[in-house]
Amino acid sequence: MAVRLILITHEDVGAVMLHTVKQTYGTLPIPATVVAIKHSTNLDMLIPPLEQLIKNLSDQEGVLILTDMYGSTPSNIAVRLKEHNENIHVISGLNLPMLMRVMNYPDLTLQELADKALSGGKDGVMDCGGVEEQS
Repeated sequence: MAVRLILITHEDVGAVMLHTVKQTYGTLPIPATVVAIKHSTNLDMLIPPLEQLIKNLSDQEGVLILTDMYGSTPSNIAVRLKEHNENIHVISGLNLPMLMRVMNYPDLTLQELADKALSGGKDGVMDCGGVEEQS
């Protein structure tokens, strides 16, 4: 059994990133579910189905939830889901290098995969040539 992945993001951010990964890999090395949080999303109606989804995945090796921005609604939902489930790890700050790195390691444990997500996200941010000083 493997870790499962849930992307909880604003609007279509997660879906677009996952589509890009699918274009690269053909098939996803790690099964992933995208939850798009829209401005009109009723959070009270959203939490129970997400809790059920996680319960359905509980026979797996854990669930890694990636959210797009710390402190935002998607991140707050993920943290709420984790409160009563030690088999969930939440990482905020989703970017494409992070998601690609995670997909490269489908056989890792939940903690190892979370570590890869963090390193992929951080290492994927590069300064491609600073702003030149003006005199």
